[in-house]
Amino acid sequence: CDCIETSITTTHSTSVQTVSKQQPSMDEETLITSTQTLLDAIASADYETYQQLVDPSLTSFEPEAVGYLVEGIGFHKYYFDLFGGNSDKPTQTNTTMVQPHVRILNETAAVVSYTRLIQKVENGIPSTTSSQETRVWQLVDGKLRN
Repeated sequence: CDCIETSITTTHSTSVQTVSKQQPSMDEETLITSTQTLLDAIASADYETYQQLVDPSLTSFEPEAVGYLVEGIGFHKYYFDLFGGNSDKPTQTNTTMVQPHVRILNETAAVVSYTRLIQKVENGIPSTTSSQETRVWQLVDGKLRN
């Protein structure tokens, strides 16, 4: 399975490290990690992280938009407001990105396409849904934005 699993590993060291602010790179690993971070933010209704990763002028076709082109983040914010930080969230979900494909277009733009698997349990019944997604990433003012 060509799946991306998210895990965080921390190590502690007694050595002093110098941290420099670097512009995000347009390499495959960074793009896949940024995409997974975005998917995790969506799944957990973390609007703050979502807002940091997407351009305010984004456009999208999505099942929730019933075939219409959606412009801007207002449409998406509705769902974050509906489920964000509140106990009425319908279910806990797990999101897995399968077979990601990265195409770097130039120094500031890339496309990531993948299949998104969403696992959830509702009323005691587990289910998995899938969707094919494509995200365009761009380096804007030193930040990677979708």
